[in-house]
Amino acid sequence: MLISLQELELRPVQFKIDIPAGEIEYDAALKQASVLHAEGAAELVNHALNEIRIRGALSVTIEAPCDRCLETASFPVRKDFDLLYYPSDEYEAASEEEIRQTESEVAYYEGDRLNLSEILREVVLLALPMQMICSESCKGICPACGENRNLRECDCHAEAADDRWSKLRTLRAELEPRH
Repeated sequence: MLISLQELELRPVQFKIDIPAGEIEYDAALKQASVLHAEGAAELVNHALNEIRIRGALSVTIEAPCDRCLETASFPVRKDFDLLYYPSDEYEAASEEEIRQTESEVAYYEGDRLNLSEILREVVLLALPMQMICSESCKGICPACGENRNLRECDCHAEAADDRWSKLRTLRAELEPRH
């Protein structure tokens, strides 16, 4: 769905959309497992600056490999959003100090329209956890044999080697007197 600046000059644009799985590309490892449902409104806040505000809420389920065991896990995302967009020429005209103060609060758009699908994609990506874990009790995979420890315990006993001290051990062995 495209939101045009000309339409926003006349009135706020309400949206209520359902985006089927597969229409938005997130990342090679991420897969949309349910319909992305979003509701909200876009409005022109400042006509002189063409500042656009988009508010709403979305819900979707994303599937991704667990960072510990590599099995596919589901991550439900429910997120309210309130975003400001300025024309990209405002970005180019702003001083470096002004950008530093506002860069995390606003985004920029080119042309005379915004792609709502791209906006929703960014909201979903930012709402996902930094570490994607299927459950807090996930045991992960064995570093020695690669077995998923959630499915079967292995008999491997990997020693935790602290390689930071290996050079000193070598130097110590060289400096010790030989009897």
